[in-house]
Amino acid sequence: MANLKEVRNRITSVTSTQQITKAMKMVAAAKLKRATNAIVQLRPYAEKLREILAQVSASVEGSDSPYTQDREPTKVLIVVMTSNRGLAGAFNANAIKTANNLIFGKYAEQHARGNLSIVAIGKRGHDFFEKRGFNVIGNNHDLYSDLNFLDVSKVTESIMNQFKAGEIDRVEIVYNQFKNAAMQELVSEQLLPLLPPENEADAKSTEVEYIIEPSKEKIIEELIPKAIKTQLYKAVLDSNASEHGARMTAMDKATENAGDLLRDLKLSYNQARQAAITTELSEIVSGAAALSNG
Repeated sequence: MANLKEVRNRITSVTSTQQITKAMKMVAAAKLKRATNAIVQLRPYAEKLREILAQVSASVEGSDSPYTQDREPTKVLIVVMTSNRGLAGAFNANAIKTANNLIFGKYAEQHARGNLSIVAIGKRGHDFFEKRGFNVIGNNHDLYSDLNFLDVSKVTESIMNQFKAGEIDRVEIVYNQFKNAAMQELVSEQLLPLLPPENEADAKSTEVEYIIEPSKEKIIEELIPKAIKTQLYKAVLDSNASEHGARMTAMDKATENAGDLLRDLKLSYNQARQAAITTELSEIVSGAAALSNG
């Protein structure tokens, strides 16, 4: 009977776990809806902004913007986007792994010289790199509590000021790009210096005639910081939506696994119960036989 009690306790425990994972899946699904709406609404704006910037800058010879100055990457900053909480499958681990590949691969020389810094957006990434002795700048855990362009822009402005002052020469961002609830694509892209259009000839050939006041140079000067801030904000929104999608998928799988385990436990319980009943019946029959023989 002790075995039956143990199985009953396990069934109760797994049932409670299944209820928790099911609730977490529903919460993640609700948050995913809001996060998806935010990134879907921003993407067309971000793409159009970069398109306008590319078309206008293609007609201007050179650029005096400090954010387009391509220097030797002696000092590097990597922005890593993770979540504040776990239970999201491999979401955080994959982002950290991609950042590590950059650190110990592409920027191994800068890291060895102590010229590599980390800006972690999300507690999981911050704790990981801080515990391993990396130069982690700032604490950005609270961004996700009320995600908005203004707060993210403050982080971007700090990075831009460091780049403008020559304190860093290259900035790369690592994040999960949202595709759908079941799929997120890991992306590492350069934030600073701002890259020119991939195909400058095409940018010139498809140039649109804009009516520009006061001048193209002034417009470019205003658009470049805006484009940089929008690029980082879009990456944060992508990461946020990917987190909820990954968590929803992970909790859905956990709920299914709990259901499979419950079926196995109930089968084991019924088998143990049947064996106990059979044993009791055998003892009763044997006792009755012994009495009748006596």
